[in-house]
Amino acid sequence: MSAILDPLVTDLVDWVAAQPRPYDEVMDAWRTSCPRLTVWEDAIDRGLVAHQGRMVAATPAGLRFLEARGRRSR
Repeated sequence: MSAILDPLVTDLVDWVAAQPRPYDEVMDAWRTSCPRLTVWEDAIDRGLVAHQGRMVAATPAGLRFLEARGRRSR
């Protein structure tokens, strides 16, 4: 992940780790048409967030990702 995307992916994962969010809300906040700014896609591809039905939540890998960056504790 690039140095530009890393902080943005961290913010996205932290945001959905605080509480699961509706998919539409996540898309409104994080979707972009810029092909160089793939925050949502990177978080999904790396398994850091997942959507189950209409909700998006941080995965166990996402929680470990945050913990490694000092954003969450166990």
